Amino acid sequence: MDISRKLGILVFFGVPAIIGGGIVYAISGSYNPVCIYEIILLFIAGGFVNR
Repeated sequence: MDISRKLGILVFFGVPAIIGGGIVYAISGSYNPVCIYEIILLFIAGGFVNR
């Protein structure tokens, strides 16, 4: 997999990180669930990039 495809996958996962982080914060009212959500999304994106 070339570098442009890897960057595209990371950008693709960047949008849910921003939008989803705001939604999780609005529901919970705390940054702890947002951090957990971001870490889970980071592991999923890392799995796609390393595949």
